[in-house]
Amino acid sequence: MADPRGFMKTDRDTPQRRPVDVRIQDWREVYEPFAPERLTAQAGRCMDCGIPFCHSGCPLGNLIPEWNDLVWRGDWKAAAERLHATNNFPEFTGRLCPAPCETACVLGINADPVTIKQVEVSIIDRAWDSGWVTPQPPERSSGKAVAVVGSGPAGLAAAQQLARVGHTVAVFERDDRIGGLLRYGIPEFKMEKAQLDRRLVQMAQEGVKFRTGIEVGVDITFTTLQQRYDAVVLAVGATRWRDLAVPGRELAGIYQAMEYLPGANRVQEGDLEIAPIDAAGRHVVIIGGGDTGADCLGTAHRQGAASVTQLEILPTPPVSRPDAQPWPTYPMVLRTSSAHEEGGERVYAVSTEEFIGLDGRVRSLRLVDVELVDGRPQPVAGSSREIPADLVLLAMGFTGPESSPLLEQMGIPMTDRGTMARDDDYATDLPGVFVAGDAGRGQSLIVWAIAEGRAAAASVDRFLSGETNLPSPIPASARPLTV
Repeated sequence: MADPRGFMKTDRDTPQRRPVDVRIQDWREVYEPFAPERLTAQAGRCMDCGIPFCHSGCPLGNLIPEWNDLVWRGDWKAAAERLHATNNFPEFTGRLCPAPCETACVLGINADPVTIKQVEVSIIDRAWDSGWVTPQPPERSSGKAVAVVGSGPAGLAAAQQLARVGHTVAVFERDDRIGGLLRYGIPEFKMEKAQLDRRLVQMAQEGVKFRTGIEVGVDITFTTLQQRYDAVVLAVGATRWRDLAVPGRELAGIYQAMEYLPGANRVQEGDLEIAPIDAAGRHVVIIGGGDTGADCLGTAHRQGAASVTQLEILPTPPVSRPDAQPWPTYPMVLRTSSAHEEGGERVYAVSTEEFIGLDGRVRSLRLVDVELVDGRPQPVAGSSREIPADLVLLAMGFTGPESSPLLEQMGIPMTDRGTMARDDDYATDLPGVFVAGDAGRGQSLIVWAIAEGRAAAASVDRFLSGETNLPSPIPASARPLTV
């Protein structure tokens, strides 16, 4: 364990966010530096809990008590090694994961949990700064080649694991840059893309080949891919977005979140001077109260929106853990992101009835209050009203992989959830073809994507080599314990 009395004498402490009026003027990450001595004290709060339920809360099985203890003792390099033992990309999860490990922390039963996420990101940032993160090329080649389709966290994790055991790996990405939603879906203020780019340099030095601007099924057929490679990993994500079929949907000025966010990221990449969809001076309404909606919110603030309103059909979540969601489950409570601190209005228990336009463009939105009746939202009589809206962003989640020529050419069965069917070894009914991440799981967390990429890589290595030394954290049929 770390400090035997740490959890009794030290309160939970996290980094401050930069002042709102300062940070909305730029796109840099929002947190102030956190002093190493404060971080060490936070790691020391990890207690000798006997059964570390944080392990069950983390799909990757991160060795959290071990690297907390190492940080408290000042052995940061060993802590970085323990962190990498279970997670290929802790700089991603340390910034983007909602930390189900913390809601499963034993200390959290009757006190504030350990700041696991902050310790994680501090370890990996120090490791990069100290030059401890180096390429790990294989000692010899297996003579086998693997194609990974999709370059999000699942595809990248699978690619890195397979390259390190000697397989020749090529990652195919239809966009012009590698990273998937990490690149064009996550705003810069949540994760600066330098974090992604330096990891891609490491992977390239380990032998991974990146093929951008190639859509499998269009620029190269799936049959050709099968002929050229000994195995294929499909990590295409679940990017088929939910739409909102209400009157006025055809009006100009109504966009999906993933039509809006990439343009803002391309401005930060230097591709554009102004985003194709710009919130400057507009009354923005975001429909959807999740993380993607918050990403739109923070982006709209930085673009200079006149007002921003975020709508959610469900009631306002409770501030504290409800009795029906006991520890160590992941509770549905009110969470305030950095974007919510920056302004805008959050409106709960409302449903959109109609988009109202002028000269073919949306100008307002009619909504109605709703209440849950037998678990389903029903309109409240007499509560209909209009709010101004000349830019509407739909952030209502995703339902599975997009329909595409790739799916048509493969012809593999789909589940009733709209995902690609696979077995517990991530294998489809096509020999040598595997599915990892949201494409097989459905929309989920980055930590699950990395875990599935690692597990799928183990199955691919076993298929190609007859055995594997790669860790396999979870079977494909597993469902989260806390999320």
